[in-house]
Amino acid sequence: MAAPTIDITNRRARFEYELLETFECGMVLTGSEIKSIRAGGARISEAFCAFTGDELFVRNMEIAPYDKASHFGHEPKRDRKLLLKRTELNKLQRKLKDQGMTMVVTRLFIA
Repeated sequence: MAAPTIDITNRRARFEYELLETFECGMVLTGSEIKSIRAGGARISEAFCAFTGDELFVRNMEIAPYDKASHFGHEPKRDRKLLLKRTELNKLQRKLKDQGMTMVVTRLFIA
């Protein structure tokens, strides 16, 4: 039996921001974070993306601690690396620097 798909939407972002462009990318997560997301323990309403050097990270996304994980679980609000192609990263970095735009997380899904 296949695991159910997870789809979390940030409805607040559509009201507070004008969405000009969307990107779909991967995210580096630990095992306890995946299990917590599958259990419904993720909140993306205050999440945003920012560059650290040449890498893109999502910040302020809260993934609740997984109950059954050991005491070496994960930090709920740690920065999580996003996985995009280098050309897309360069394009986004230019837009953020030149036009002063903000990147927000609108959707989190696991297929």
